[in-house]
Formats: sequence, C-alpha cells, structure tokens
Amino acid sequence: MIGDVVGGPGRRMLRHHLSALRTEKGLSAVVVNAENCAAGSGITAALAKEIFEAGADAITLGDHTWGQKEFAGQIGSIDRLVRPANFPQECPGVGWRVVTMPTCRFAVLNLLGRVFMNPADCPFKAADRALAEMPKDVPVFVDFHAEATSEKITLGHYLDGRVAAVVGTHTHVQTSDTMILPKGTAYLSDLGMTGPYISSIGRDLKAVTRRFVTGMPSRFEVAEGPCTLEGAIIDVDPVSRMASSIELLRIRE
Repeated sequence: MIGDVVGGPGRRMLRHHLSALRTEKGLSAVVVNAENCAAGSGITAALAKEIFEAGADAITLGDHTWGQKEFAGQIGSIDRLVRPANFPQECPGVGWRVVTMPTCRFAVLNLLGRVFMNPADCPFKAADRALAEMPKDVPVFVDFHAEATSEKITLGHYLDGRVAAVVGTHTHVQTSDTMILPKGTAYLSDLGMTGPYISSIGRDLKAVTRRFVTGMPSRFEVAEGPCTLEGAIIDVDPVSRMASSIELLRIRE
C-alpha cells in the first residue's frame, strides 16, 4: 500500500520504481492513494489510467476526491478505484470494491476521518455497513484518510480481527508505528507520501512559508526536486485472511 501520490513528481516516482519494486519484493497486489495526483488536488480518469499502467491494482482517494471538477462525471466508469465510503450516498462512485488478480483476490475499503476534517458520515458505522456487504472469503485492506492519529488508532482496534489491514493516509508523513494488533490486523498510522521531499508535505516551500509568516493567502504549487516513494508491505495468511507481517517501505531519490 502506497501513500499519497502528489502531482507529476509523485506519478513519476510510480512510473520509475513501481514495476521493479513489484518484482524485487514479489508483490501480489499494489494499492495506491492518488487523491493528490492532479497538481496536488484530486484525480482525473486519464491520471487514474496512468497510475494503473505504472503498476497499481487499486486506487484509493480522500478529502480531495472532487478536486478536479470533471471527475464527478468520470468516477463511475473507473474500475478498481474507490472514494471514501462515508461520503453522502448521493455521491457518485463506490466506497469499496473486490479486486481479482491472477494470484489473489482482495477487497479495498476507503474511509474518511472526521477529526480536524470537513464533515463526513461516521467512518466506524460506514465500515460496519461495508463489511456486512462484502464477501467473507477475501482479505480486506482499509485506507483511512484522516488527520488525527487518535482517530486512526481507534478505528484500527475497532476493526481488529475483521480486516487484514488498517493504514492511514492524508498527513503525508510516514509514521513508525507498524504493528500487528491483537486479533491479527496490520496497522500503521500513516503510509507517508510519494512526491518531492524537499517541500512542505509536497508543496513548494516558498509559498507555504510566506503563508505561515504573513498570514496572507498564497497559491500552493507542487514542489520540484528529488522524490520519495513511501508505504508499507503487508503479508497476509491465505487461510485466516489476517496479517502475518507489516514493514515500512521507502525509496528516496
């Protein structure tokens, strides 16, 4: 599972490294959070195609799902992509999917946090509803796109033993708290970022610094320069469908 892909630099990292990474690590499937891949905000059908061609098998999103105005009319035609399941029911797209690969079959569920975030339905109840609808014979991987570590950790324990993994996205800063929870769910508070690391979470430092120093509005452009690709590699027992290990992933230019 790979953390937030930021703009063109992040997509370049996927193109340059994901295929080799799959071979080197023997990965059966790759889930990529791509809600920032369009100039730092949102995604389009064309960019989703680019990310799939780079080696992703499923795409998750987050609070910037509708960052590109044309995407609302495109999302329904994109297989293997999910937006947060706790968006209002009237929103297009789906919050979970089962993905079938040549070597495996799994479900991916996307949820949005509520602490320090824009309003959304309860992610805990949304997870319960999604799991009640899913087939019971597939491992489930949850991308919880949220700000507060307390909310992420609590959801991890709430879903422990019911899903293979709960990993966080959104902060763009990789955390060091990989663990297997008591009932077998892999957990990580944040996968990190795939994008330029000489930056403020992927954005050009000059504009962000100006905003902090002066308090004046400033347009935050995606930074240029060397990039990192961050995430986690999760092994799952095929019988129990619970995790047997989780390890951090980082490739830095």
